Amino acid sequence: MKTRASVQTCGKLYLAGEYAVLTAGQPAIIKAVPIYMTGKIQTASAYRLASDMFEHSASLEPDSDYALIQETVAAMNAYLLTLSCEPRPFSLAISGKMEREGRKFGIGSSGSVVVLTLKAMAALYELDLAPERLFKLASYVLLKRGDNGSMGDLACIAYEDLIYYRSFDRAAVSRRMESLELQQLLAEDWGFEIRRIKPRLSMDFLVGWTKQPAISKDLVNQVKSAISESFLTGSRAQVDALEQALLAGDKAAVQSSLEQASQLLEALSPAIYTDKLKVLKEAASGLNCVAKSSGAGGGDCGIALSFDTASSDQLIRAWQAAGIELLYRERMGRDEPKSQG
Repeated sequence: MKTRASVQTCGKLYLAGEYAVLTAGQPAIIKAVPIYMTGKIQTASAYRLASDMFEHSASLEPDSDYALIQETVAAMNAYLLTLSCEPRPFSLAISGKMEREGRKFGIGSSGSVVVLTLKAMAALYELDLAPERLFKLASYVLLKRGDNGSMGDLACIAYEDLIYYRSFDRAAVSRRMESLELQQLLAEDWGFEIRRIKPRLSMDFLVGWTKQPAISKDLVNQVKSAISESFLTGSRAQVDALEQALLAGDKAAVQSSLEQASQLLEALSPAIYTDKLKVLKEAASGLNCVAKSSGAGGGDCGIALSFDTASSDQLIRAWQAAGIELLYRERMGRDEPKSQG
């Protein structure tokens, strides 16, 4: 066991499949965003939890502000016992709010906190937690809390990559939690699918921040009632088409699938596309790129894939003129080598 360790977790944004992925068996494509939250952990005589989100620290005594972190610690301590490892107290300091001036980015801060706490404890105990085990432990914490999310954010943050994620039946796993020991539960096949995607074409991944925080939980509950079988069928088709297009390096198919995924969201609920998100998307019109909302919508961030530098620069200028901040830019993917002869 180490005496101290430092770990990080990233944020995430959806490319396609949001809302549909709330239904078990539905897929989504989610991109890791390297805007980080940091956890510094060290052995101590008593538990002390601190976060720059709050002005006070906590122990393991009930504290509503720290409940998520406390429940994550409890779950990890239970996991350590399954490994015949005696839990010991520690001090954990979390920093990186994933927000600016009190306005959140909407790139997955609660999921990041859970994964970060698990990673910090694993580092302290020198445990090599595989991404799938990390994902299952994080999902276990949120399921115990009655979380209604797809767990796609946890999958992306645990794998720290561009991933294809197919959601599992959370209600069924929650029922199994009541009768199984943690070790047995983690050993079961929950029915999800996670695989990394390595795009075969080069492009800019751009994140535009509207600076309008969305109340994701309320919005999700509001929109869920509008989800139909035709929406699910359409979303699945576009997610699968997008994965294949990325793997094949088919730019036109990437643009088409993202555009159609965006149209499905617009038709699902007018609350998803705020005025600024509409501007964010429409700014890509006529350029060599495609843009859409990401995640719950109703504010927060949108994303774009751009296929040449001039289009990227023009899109960014249009966003800035509309008060949309470029939060992140990354050159991703790779071009296929040209055949010789």
